[in-house]
Amino acid sequence: MTVADVRRVAGRIRFYVRELTGEAAYDRYVAHARTHDPDAPVMSRRAFERSRTDAREADPREGFRCC
Repeated sequence: MTVADVRRVAGRIRFYVRELTGEAAYDRYVAHARTHDPDAPVMSRRAFERSRTDAREADPREGFRCC
């Protein structure tokens, strides 16, 4: 394997890990927000994750969460 092959494989692994863990969701949010209204304020990562967690917990389809 060449260095380019290793980098390509590492990039793909990084992509899948970010998608599985939800890490890429904030990047998609920022891109979407800036595309649709460049002058609007964008939530910080912390505020975004809090909002995302609150929405997930409020959704009855997610099931009961005790903690």
